[in-house]
Amino acid sequence: MKLNIRGQNLEVTQALKDYVEKKLGKLERYFDTPPTNDAQVTLSVNKDIQSVEVTIPMPSLLLRAEERNTDMYTSIDLVLDKLERQIRKHKTKVNSKFRQEGSLRTLFKDNFEATVPNKPLHEEEEDDMEVVRTKRFTLKPMDIEEAILQMNMIGHDFFVFSNMDSEEVNVVYKRSDGRYGLIEPAK
Repeated sequence: MKLNIRGQNLEVTQALKDYVEKKLGKLERYFDTPPTNDAQVTLSVNKDIQSVEVTIPMPSLLLRAEERNTDMYTSIDLVLDKLERQIRKHKTKVNSKFRQEGSLRTLFKDNFEATVPNKPLHEEEEDDMEVVRTKRFTLKPMDIEEAILQMNMIGHDFFVFSNMDSEEVNVVYKRSDGRYGLIEPAK
């Protein structure tokens, strides 16, 4: 797997580059054939927070993880753990849903389960995918600014609303940089 490593507000030293390549190189054991597209790795520093973002594009699948910590090497270790969990989840999901050949199933090795000494995969998948609460509410038509105000009033990180301009369901959310984002359906 080829890695495109770049720094944001940070000079990527050879030691950091080697560490990222060594850690993310461990992911290759999960794939029958390494991804053909380059994996994007962004190392950044904002105040005292060291963050790592990794995006691995694959056919019909996008693996992405982000971690923040006060230590860059710890962030890299944590992002590797997240990516491994994502791969295990996708592998379990693919095995249970797609039993035919030629599907996503062929992206991952069949015997990688042995490399993970924790609990069995099916138990982990069930634990992570359980819905523990369901809420129902009426979507009031409003503009984006009102939705942000409502979100801030209730103290949540996101807010679902009916956009009065587009007449579609949208989501506003608070980004980690303190600004706001909007999710709307593709047309």
